[in-house]
This record gives sequence, structure tokens and C-alpha cells, in this order.
Amino acid sequence: MYPLRVGSGMMERGWLLYGVALRGSKVAEGMKARGFEVFEVDSRGQALFQLLSLRRWIKARDIRLVHCHKSGDLLLGTLLKSLLPLRLLFTEHMGATRPKRDLLHRWIYGKVDLVLSISDETRRRNLKALPLPASRIERLWLGTDLAACDEPAAGIRAELGVAQDALLLGVLGRIGRGKGQRDLLEAFLLLATRHPQLWLLIVGGTSASEGSDETVVAALRQRAAEAGMSERVLFTGFRRDTPRMLRAMDLVAIPSHNEAFGLTVIEAMAAGKAIVGASTGAVPEVLGEAGLLASPTDPAALAAQIERLLGDDELRQQLGLAARERAEREFSMSHHLDELTRRYLA
Repeated sequence: MYPLRVGSGMMERGWLLYGVALRGSKVAEGMKARGFEVFEVDSRGQALFQLLSLRRWIKARDIRLVHCHKSGDLLLGTLLKSLLPLRLLFTEHMGATRPKRDLLHRWIYGKVDLVLSISDETRRRNLKALPLPASRIERLWLGTDLAACDEPAAGIRAELGVAQDALLLGVLGRIGRGKGQRDLLEAFLLLATRHPQLWLLIVGGTSASEGSDETVVAALRQRAAEAGMSERVLFTGFRRDTPRMLRAMDLVAIPSHNEAFGLTVIEAMAAGKAIVGASTGAVPEVLGEAGLLASPTDPAALAAQIERLLGDDELRQQLGLAARERAEREFSMSHHLDELTRRYLA
């Protein structure tokens, strides 16, 4: 979804944007809804067979730059650059985990003008794995809309079925192995008896069609039921109103085991929430001093940091203000677009 969010901002700045996407996909439909002209293909392989048609389409529109977001699309970008005077950028959203120094990858990456890594953590992985000099692999943090929801939290809580006097611990994102929801649930259960006002809100799709692991979802529901906590462990399902969900929360946990960046981190920071983040992956880098850290695979460590915040209203407020200030300084969408524009014009 990154090209949709960022592309809309670039068009507002006067850029002309075009898309190449799979026919009928959410990306293709989203691009068209936002005003992109889209070249649609039925498969990635078909795009290669339509290379000459795509070349004519690009040339007719005087497109000068191609920005890829999946490594599987780089072959197409490389072939286009071999046929046209294009600048080729690639945002590596995960960080390469396997070496890509064979002859084919050397040829492909030899055509890439710049790889953008979304964190220092992913840049370290890319420096190790990709056949490129350090000067062609840069870190560019992601950005987010900083507009916070000002709807009264009480109404949102009532809608979700949360008690008004509850202290609401929330977690957002795709539910799956490695995302840490199971570890967080165990941390919650360690605290639940001592803190009867504590509730857990799990925001994220609960089906495979929504991107989540249904086996993990079922295990979470079963564990909460076995502990007699089903009423205090709530699943919202897939939501598009992330700012509203954050508005309802008192504190946020980011327990992902090895996050490449953590868009949910900067969304929670923008909402001015006190955060307990994972001490692994890119979360410490993004959160800085504006939150608490704990090993995401150690429920007792997570519970200890959460309990610090439960018992200290002043600390929660201080960390929330620090998180908001850091988001404004480093992670606004405007700042991200400024930095992206600089790379486009380089």
C-alpha cells in the first residue's frame, strides 16, 4: 500500500504518477481511485511478455523514473531501463535476508541507481546481502499522517465494548507468528489478576483474506478463554480507522520479534501514546528514547514494562508527549516526501 499513500502526496506536489500493477488487485484499484493511470497485467510473467507494449506506453508518457517496491519486480524494471533512459529506484521494505551476489542478481542490481532501506536495521542487512556499494544503499525512514483523532475516547470504547474505567492495552497489525500477539497475551495474563482494570485490545484482521494467520488467531482466542479472560481480551477484526483505535487506548505494545521498520510504531507515536516496544529489529531505532523496551519473546519482561506504565500516570503522559514530538520531528509524511523528492531529483 506504500505507493498509494506516498503517491497521493507526490501528486499533490505536482508530480505525474503512473502505475504498473496486477489487474484487479487492491493496488491497481487503489491507484486508479487516487488518479493514477495504470498499466494492468494479468501476471508478473505476462508483464515480461508485454515488455515492448509497456516500453511504448512509458515512452509516450515521457516517464523518466521507475520506483519498484518488491524484489520480484526488479527484473521488469531492469529490462525497461535497458530499453529506455530511465532512473531506477528500489525501496527494500524488508531487508534482504539471503545473499544476492550471483551473476543474475549482479546484473539486475547493477541497473539499480539507488536502493532505499526503510531503517538502519534493514540497511545493514542490505549492505551484507546486495551486490552494491554502500553509496547506493541509503536509509529512508517511512512517514505517516500526523493528524490525531479528536473523537471522545469514551464513545469509541463503548462501540468496542470496553468498560469506561478500564486501562486499555492495545496492539495493532497483522496477526501472525513473529508479530508477538501470543507473547503479549501471556504478559497480559500475568498482570490480569493484579490489575483487574486492565483490558487487552487486539486490532487486526482475523482471517487469511485479511492477511492474518487463522491458526494464531484461534490459539489466541482459545488461550484467553482457558484463562477466563475472553471478556477482557477483545478482537476488533480488520480496521481502516487506526487513529480511532489508538485514541481508545491508554498504552500500546509493539511486540514484533524482528520488525523491519514498524509503521504501527510511528502511528502510535503520532497518536501520543506511551509505548512498550520490542528490543529487537528496528523498533528501538524508530522509538528512540520515547518509549520502553522489552524482549518480545519474554512475557515476564513485557509484563514488567507494562506494569511500570500502569502504575505511573505521569510516566505514561511523559512518554506519550515524547513520542508525539519525535513523530513530528522525524516521521511526518511531509518530511518523508521531502526526502523522497530529493532522491528522485538527484
